[in-house]
Amino acid sequence: MNYMPGTASLIDDIDKKHLVLLRDGRTLIGFLRSIDQFANLVFHQTVERIHVGKKFGDIPRGIFIVRGENVVLLGEIDMDKPCDTILQQVSIEEILEEQRLQQQAKQETEKAKVTALKDRGLSIPKADNLDEY
Repeated sequence: MNYMPGTASLIDDIDKKHLVLLRDGRTLIGFLRSIDQFANLVFHQTVERIHVGKKFGDIPRGIFIVRGENVVLLGEIDMDKPCDTILQQVSIEEILEEQRLQQQAKQETEKAKVTALKDRGLSIPKADNLDEY
């Protein structure tokens, strides 16, 4: 197999099922249909997979275009390997509710942490202010 530089190495992966992890934390699964020199990706029959604990749900997204700079991880899914996962698939409504509850709990924990630090005279700079330092 000859080495191809850059995104040209993905040409062999076209029409195969892939999982892509995005910068914002979303996970997409779909068939890679097209790529370009900027690593922009086009997926077909795409689903967004949401994980919460030992549960997951798939939200159908159809054709999905991903800007190359947003890709953190891209991997081919082995269709021949049997699935031996311990995760439980649930409905879209149930996984979205679980995700909302998880985010709510995380926000409450973060608020308690900030309050505890304030009581001790400390503060955490906000993420949007980090460029100022």
